[in-house]
Amino acid sequence: MSGGLSLAVDVMGGDFGPAITVPACINFLIKHPTHKIIAVGDKDKIINSIQSISKNHLNQAAVEFSGRSDRLSIQHTTEVVSMEDPPATALKSRRNSSMWKSVEMLKEGHVRGVVSAGNTGALMAISRYLLKTLDGINRPAIASFLPNRLGTATTVLDLGANVECSAEQLFQFALMGSALVSVVDQIPKPSVGLLNIGEENIKGNDVVKAAGEILRSSNLNFIGNVEGDDIFKGTSNVVVCDGFVGNVALKTSEGLAQMVRVVLKEEYNANFFSKLAALMSFQVLKRFALKLDHRRYNGAALLGLKGVVYKSHGSADSFAFANAIERVADASGNGLNDKIMQVILKNKNNI
Repeated sequence: MSGGLSLAVDVMGGDFGPAITVPACINFLIKHPTHKIIAVGDKDKIINSIQSISKNHLNQAAVEFSGRSDRLSIQHTTEVVSMEDPPATALKSRRNSSMWKSVEMLKEGHVRGVVSAGNTGALMAISRYLLKTLDGINRPAIASFLPNRLGTATTVLDLGANVECSAEQLFQFALMGSALVSVVDQIPKPSVGLLNIGEENIKGNDVVKAAGEILRSSNLNFIGNVEGDDIFKGTSNVVVCDGFVGNVALKTSEGLAQMVRVVLKEEYNANFFSKLAALMSFQVLKRFALKLDHRRYNGAALLGLKGVVYKSHGSADSFAFANAIERVADASGNGLNDKIMQVILKNKNNI
């Protein structure tokens, strides 16, 4: 990552607002002494959150840092985009909201990136309206990381922004996903797979088959069709699909992970001997939980915009939200959009 960055954080977004987002900002800044954050939201609530950290002695380093206003500044706003607000309402009636002002600061060049845990549809609509899309990209896509058994993560997109896509748009998603992995994971030529119901080229609907043809003739490291289980095998660095399929895959994997945790807890607490077994296997269970901890992978990129915007899960805790800030810092600091444009230019004949 290059030198110090200024980032805008919508601290009012998500299920818990400043109680979670402000401590995450402070802990991020402690870890990265050259970076700056503009906390966008209700000034009184932000200050109360900082004082609450000090009062409860949750993090002594945060207490000591909280008075250094040169690196954590506040942009006061009077409105909040709620989780129930339709995108149209956010565009028309929430122009003094923390979400709008955060993206506006990015548009005006005051910050290098934005992160919000707020309403996904509203964040996409506001970002697309203010920032516009990159040349060569028809629609932005949501990309995130899912853990795989190789101990790394598979980047999957789109995860819900585009329910229906053309073959050309799926190809554009592949370009952006490849650029993201190249920048964030430092992989020069990431492998790309097209999510399908089978590996054979004849499988899938007409759109997927047409997208496969475009990908095979492109400059990308396309390995062919992949199936759902390949996401968790780590078969390819990037998996491309439309937003309907991607969102179903994401929610299914989240539900499965939750079920595994619940079942393991129930079985280990069933009786004295199972509790003893849990105690004996504590270190194994700890490593298992760490690998599958969804908080480590929090932060989805809204790719294809003329600016770096990341969406945190609405229910994220402070640790998870800090990871989302880490992701936007990595992406903006390492020139994500410049890389996307380079990849587009190399494949301009296929777009």
